[in-house]
Amino acid sequence: MATSPTLSFVKSVVPTSGTAIVLTDESLQLGPVAKALDDKAGGLIARAAGVAKFKGKALKMLDIVAPAGLDLDRLIVVGLGKLDDLRDQDWWKLGGTIMGKLAGTTADATVALERPDGKEIAAEALADVALGAKLRAYKFDTYKSKSEDDDSVEVATIALGVSDPDAAATAWTRAEAIAEGSLLARKLVDEPSNVLGTEAFIKEVKGLEAVGITVEVLDRAAMEKLGMRALLGVAQGSVQPPYLAVMRWNGGADGDKPVAFVGKGVVFDSGGISIKPAGGMEDMKGDMGGAAAVTGLMRALAGRKAKVNAVGVIGLVENMPDGNAQRPGDIVTAAAGKTIEVINTDAEGRLVLADALWYTEEKLAPKAIVDLATLTGACIVALGHEYAGLFANNDELAEALSAAGEGTGEKVWRLPLGKAYDKLIDSKNADMKNTGGRAAGSITAAQFLQRFIKDTPWAHLDIAGAAMGSPKTEISQGWSSGFGVRLLDRMVADTYEA
Repeated sequence: MATSPTLSFVKSVVPTSGTAIVLTDESLQLGPVAKALDDKAGGLIARAAGVAKFKGKALKMLDIVAPAGLDLDRLIVVGLGKLDDLRDQDWWKLGGTIMGKLAGTTADATVALERPDGKEIAAEALADVALGAKLRAYKFDTYKSKSEDDDSVEVATIALGVSDPDAAATAWTRAEAIAEGSLLARKLVDEPSNVLGTEAFIKEVKGLEAVGITVEVLDRAAMEKLGMRALLGVAQGSVQPPYLAVMRWNGGADGDKPVAFVGKGVVFDSGGISIKPAGGMEDMKGDMGGAAAVTGLMRALAGRKAKVNAVGVIGLVENMPDGNAQRPGDIVTAAAGKTIEVINTDAEGRLVLADALWYTEEKLAPKAIVDLATLTGACIVALGHEYAGLFANNDELAEALSAAGEGTGEKVWRLPLGKAYDKLIDSKNADMKNTGGRAAGSITAAQFLQRFIKDTPWAHLDIAGAAMGSPKTEISQGWSSGFGVRLLDRMVADTYEA
């Protein structure tokens, strides 16, 4: 995995070496540092902008190599567009765009973070610039050999020049923890299944003990004792042992009920006996995107010392078609005591979540539950890769998630639940079946999960399209996006933190 650049906040000065990055707007205003550089170069920025037809539009760049009159390798001018239109998310987009321009081109850079109109940039916004840069720097190249003629240079240091470095650095402590959680989720999704099996995933989870997370792991014997036949049925065709991992962060008041997050962790999904087509099956290494997001979220909450009690629960299995694998037509009894007819062994994630949700509500007594799962291809058909599907039994929880999605760019779209959909998963042979057919496939999957929730406020996020193979953005250029970490961290901060 590519090395992340060193980011630091320094007192803003006029840079004299390396690459300098300055900001402008649609009227080509310049702040003090940018103006000092421009004056020293004899009005170079205005002349270059005229030649390049650079208008200062948002995230557009003017790249001046070896600028005359300056001892710089490059001078890059970045547009902010109309300053009155700036929103919170524009700052992390700015950081990601700058990082994208710098990657592989220079060893050191200085960014003059100053508004051209002279107004102060809030410390949180400055930290968001660094957040965007750190997320954009992620590259999953662990298994690529470096060729002899590859002379590209990774960015070593980025100095962010600001008026109050101490305030920005304090804000960055919080934002960096969120970035680290997002990057952990990306890495987990990107790792191949022969490397990240269930046991290796458990080692990653136990690594969170170093940041203050308490970890409890239930193995096969413990789950058999609890009657988790839905989860264990999925795992029985694989040599990979099943686990249920419970991560606790106690940053809130003693006795305050936790908010819970539950993740589907199918480290590889062949479809089982109902085997998937070969084309694209390699992507099923990412079928643990929900568990990755929950793990990354817990890392973020602990890293920024969130003032909340939170618990993360992930069910880890592999779905394979060996001679011991469960069959279509099998009937299993979940820990909740409900029986399930397995119509399709490729509808396995909901079986894992059924027992994980029961355990979370029954044993942990949370104030709210949010589950995440790369659950259905139907959700990709409905929403593409732009939004995650949101289902909820509680309007306030749904609204909190929607607001957090708009604020972070990890957007969700609420879809309906209802009795007409619920009856589609009724079974003539058991209490329910694990698929309602092709029609409304994402909804019937959510209806299935809802049957394992009693009265706790609950939301289900189908992140099949958002967690992997999502569109490239200013802050994400890889296959995995780490979707859910920033969304849920914001939701926690806005809704549950003391």
